[in-house]
Amino acid sequence: MDELLEDLVQKYLPFTNQGQLANYIPELTKVDKNALGIYVVSSDGKSSFAGDYQKRFTMQSIIKPILLLLALMDNGEDLVREHVGVEATGKPFDAINYTDQALLSEHLNPMVNMGAILLCTLLSGKNYSHKFQRLLELTRNLSGNSEIQVNEAVYESEKRTGNRNRALAFLLKSQGIIQDEVEDVLDCYFRACSIEADCKDLANIAFVFANRGRRPVSEERLFPARYAHYVNAILMTCGMYDGSGDFAIRVGVPAKSGVGGGIMAITPTRMGIGIYSPGLDTKGNSLAGIQVLEELSQKLYLSVF
Repeated sequence: MDELLEDLVQKYLPFTNQGQLANYIPELTKVDKNALGIYVVSSDGKSSFAGDYQKRFTMQSIIKPILLLLALMDNGEDLVREHVGVEATGKPFDAINYTDQALLSEHLNPMVNMGAILLCTLLSGKNYSHKFQRLLELTRNLSGNSEIQVNEAVYESEKRTGNRNRALAFLLKSQGIIQDEVEDVLDCYFRACSIEADCKDLANIAFVFANRGRRPVSEERLFPARYAHYVNAILMTCGMYDGSGDFAIRVGVPAKSGVGGGIMAITPTRMGIGIYSPGLDTKGNSLAGIQVLEELSQKLYLSVF
């Protein structure tokens, strides 16, 4: 496996230059665009890796499935479904014009910004600082890395420039879908997106989802199997933004991308995969990362289809 991963990294490394950095978050333009790394955790507990797998990057939208998981753990499936829908929007992750009709909960999706902002309000906690701390602790627990922290520079950059997310949050507020103070909710959301991880962290988190809520090897249960089913199903249809259909055909596994360049891919019962390459395609997904995943899927027959 190590040799295969090394071959894939070398093959697709030249494609890193074809992607674009997420320049609307100024701090994200300071990374090395030529980075490409991958880490794989298999069902037998073995790990394989290649390239820049140790480079740290902010999770950005990859935090959304964990945010959804915590909302499910705090509230149960029925209440979450009442507040946030599950259907793909077919629109970019930061789209404002969701529908010509009145904005309703079923129009929202937890894997795009508006739905994720709403999910922050569903977390249990005495205030939004407490809500965020619980999300951070869950991320650490799933990854097995107690050292995971927020990248404060990226957080400040997002908070300073995130006016489109403010527009989305105020739209939710204007429709009565959220009642809390917008800046409090957004502070939780911006901090969540600025949680920093590496490919190993993503692979470990992905494996727990692949293993129906259990850790590798020890089989310790971290959350109910039903919630893994729920999150994985949404990632299959919506995890790669408005490129999810194309990704399902090319790769065929539940996955979540982030504009920081990460991809967390889940192959149910088999493995968890973490990839990093910050050059993005026009959908906001890692360009070289998808190419690596596509060939890996073909060679190992990973597609669920």
